[in-house]
Amino acid sequence: MDNDPLLAHLLNSDLKELLSISHIVLANSQVTNRHIERHYDMPVQCWSTLYVVVLSPGLRARDVMRVFPRPQNTVSRAVNLLESRGLIVQRPSSEDGRAKQLFPTTKGIALSEDIRVAALKRQAEIFGVLTADERATLLTLCHKVVSNPGLYRSEAMPDGD
Repeated sequence: MDNDPLLAHLLNSDLKELLSISHIVLANSQVTNRHIERHYDMPVQCWSTLYVVVLSPGLRARDVMRVFPRPQNTVSRAVNLLESRGLIVQRPSSEDGRAKQLFPTTKGIALSEDIRVAALKRQAEIFGVLTADERATLLTLCHKVVSNPGLYRSEAMPDGD
């Protein structure tokens, strides 16, 4: 940032919090998307969907949308691709026969673990500039922002509903 006056100017503007978070997320997405697309021939939303299915077998597609706020059609496409590659299976829910639960296959678990290892290394690269205490503080602050219902609704930017 110090050697990029435009970036420094933006990250010190009145929108500094949003722009700082956006810059971190977008920079990481650029690196992560490129890696996952080149090495695994899939969009990153497929891996994140697979990851959450491996972490919580039996969840539904709408549960994925709660964890990774993405449009329904994006999650549906990810689920379809993962299923077509034999990485997950869908089974009717025991509580609601119309709903489908998602379960990882052995192949899906192995692939998710392979990508998770690379993601952990990437996480260490990004946050390695922080001390353990700074990382804990950042995580606490992120949890506070994520748990705020205002993250998903806005009076300043109403969607017309």
